[in-house]
Amino acid sequence: MKTDSGTVDLGRFDFASGDEIENLEVAYETYGEFDGDNAVLVCHALTGSQNVAGYGSETAGQARAWWNDIVGPGKAIDTNEYYVVSANIPGSCYGTSGPASTDPEGEVYGTDFPPVTIGDWTRSQRLLLDELGVGRLHAVVGGSVGGMNALDWAKRYPDDARYVVSVAAAARLDAQCLALDAIARRAITTDPHWNGGDYYGNDEQPTDGLALARQIGHVMYLSKSSMEQKFGRRAAGRDARRDSFPADPAAAFFPYRDVESYLDYQAEKFVDRFDANSYLYLTRAMDDYDLSEGYENDSRALAAFEGEALLLSFTGDWHFTTEQSETVAEAFRETGVPVSHHVIDSDHGHDAFLVEPEKVGPPLRDFLAAGVNGRSVHDTVEAEPNTGGDFAPVHASLFSR
Repeated sequence: MKTDSGTVDLGRFDFASGDEIENLEVAYETYGEFDGDNAVLVCHALTGSQNVAGYGSETAGQARAWWNDIVGPGKAIDTNEYYVVSANIPGSCYGTSGPASTDPEGEVYGTDFPPVTIGDWTRSQRLLLDELGVGRLHAVVGGSVGGMNALDWAKRYPDDARYVVSVAAAARLDAQCLALDAIARRAITTDPHWNGGDYYGNDEQPTDGLALARQIGHVMYLSKSSMEQKFGRRAAGRDARRDSFPADPAAAFFPYRDVESYLDYQAEKFVDRFDANSYLYLTRAMDDYDLSEGYENDSRALAAFEGEALLLSFTGDWHFTTEQSETVAEAFRETGVPVSHHVIDSDHGHDAFLVEPEKVGPPLRDFLAAGVNGRSVHDTVEAEPNTGGDFAPVHASLFSR
């Protein structure tokens, strides 16, 4: 399979905030061969990267090959058939310009980097595709905040994609998620080593704050049921370390629980691969996004879209709920856009789109091949009985008000 990776300098870029930088560099990877009509753009989640399938750059940690079970030869997004493009978003730290990048004078931007929005991500992706010689896309696919990015494509470039797939996403965050993101950011900005965002090159980094922010995120990504099944109230093993964070004197009397050990382990891995300022920037972009911004409502925002849409949601996901996806489906329906809202029964919470490829793959594969008429694609408005597959339709009455 042919692969390519690199960085494209898009020149001056004007951000939605009104600020600009002289040179926006965007890191990307491609998989497969372009035939003029088979390009699929994959939009990554909050702390993901352009390395969606693991065949290109040696991106560290969880950002490497983050959808390797979905993208590749013979997989749901088949790189023998499609030309897959994935780009790192502005504000991140995996090769695209962001707070950790250097300005034209050779100084690290830090918090002088312009605020970023999901709209900025979409526009940078369009410019990158232009550089790669890709016009109209076969599909835009994204998960989590990448799914919001995909919806923004339907709004911002309604003629540029035949299909839009938004997985475990929403038109906007609800108040609970906004609150948790705010606490996560405060964990970073109150770390004494954050230093107003000017910590690059220092011996001490804001690792404790970033670690706490990531732990809050992990709790958001798991469901109550999955946490109970995975951890319960069990104490960690004898060899488990308890020194990730300072402990109060009484802590030694009480068990260091399995769930604490898991969160500490994940946090330690995360701080080795991600930038604290980027976490601030990207969560603010996610929090700020509102599909209806500039329009009377969501359906008006999507009214010009001329393709078909697939929304995938998961019953155990309380970060981006099935009800939120149904709201987006209703907006598409009001405009006459062919849309399917495919609900997947899962206990895995928000992470289901990453850890259950056997449930995500079939409807995604069939939608890319045949749109809403794909064999494994179901919609909440259907009332047909299950014919034996894992993808039973969910009756619209589940969403009645």
